[in-house]
Amino acid sequence: MGRVPRTVLLLLVTGISLYLVFPSLLQVLSAWPQLKTLEPLWFIAMVVAEALSFVALWVLQRLALRTDDTYAVATSQLAGNAFGRIVPGGGAAAGALQYKMLVQSGTPGGTAASGLTASSLLVFAVLLALPVFALPAVIRGVVSTSNHLVIAALAGMVLFAAMFAVGAVLLSVDGTLAWVGRVVQRIRNRVWHRREPMTNLPGRLLAERDLILGVLGARWWEALLATMGRWFFDYLALVAALAAVGTTIPRPSLVLLAFVAAQLLSQIPLTPGGLGFVEAGLTGTLALAGVPGGAAVVVSLAYRLASYWLPLPAGLAAWIMHRRRYGGDTEPGDADPQPDLA
Repeated sequence: MGRVPRTVLLLLVTGISLYLVFPSLLQVLSAWPQLKTLEPLWFIAMVVAEALSFVALWVLQRLALRTDDTYAVATSQLAGNAFGRIVPGGGAAAGALQYKMLVQSGTPGGTAASGLTASSLLVFAVLLALPVFALPAVIRGVVSTSNHLVIAALAGMVLFAAMFAVGAVLLSVDGTLAWVGRVVQRIRNRVWHRREPMTNLPGRLLAERDLILGVLGARWWEALLATMGRWFFDYLALVAALAAVGTTIPRPSLVLLAFVAAQLLSQIPLTPGGLGFVEAGLTGTLALAGVPGGAAVVVSLAYRLASYWLPLPAGLAAWIMHRRRYGGDTEPGDADPQPDLA
């Protein structure tokens, strides 16, 4: 399929998807006037937490790119992130735009491609691991049924600390990572037994791990810590949104589930940034956690305001700032789709 028909098809699918999720999206957006009831200090805390999430990602990318040019990393990441959130299936376009901007700032093309690929693999691997670590806490009730949101925050801290420990083992011990690959491969082949069996997952995992280590070198543990920070601060933003609304929750452990659901739904390529899907899923999961329906809608809107909407103008400003310092004629719409760094 050519590029133009594929783009038209993607736009058509996006339009249909937005139509299907529009009622949920409209319900969340209709709560806009209620944002004025938020506790200002908690709203500020939410924005700061999201900002720290971005800073952690910049630290990760700096390590992967082996550069001290934080300005180039930050502006290119913000611009790419914003562009990826306004176009259908924008993950690849976001990575390609950041790649071009980094090259314009003086980063060698090979270094930019390998660094962005390694950091993306690490971020996505942690995202895929989130449900594995969060669900046991929810099912077994590891987290107290106290109403204090601090319990939810501490639960997140424990979760990401455990993920860091496990991630460190998987990055440094071949046998453990290969064993995980064999287990996942066996489960996949049994569940989808009618499909062609998968045979090379352990080798693929080891190859991708070697790619990450080859780029990061001895500083892989710093990169892993920064990756955990990227997701942990994002999680704290959701906790701050709950506090800003002034609600209590009977089951704090389900805040973890709500966060995980939101992140997974944001990866759905049918709408930009999972628009509509995230709002519906987050509102529903928060309701399961015991947050009243009206408050759940406001929390979803506040969290998405900090994590989705505010980074858009920030990305435009970053793109302008990058052009002023480094020059170049890259327009967001002209971003080369290669390499695929999503």
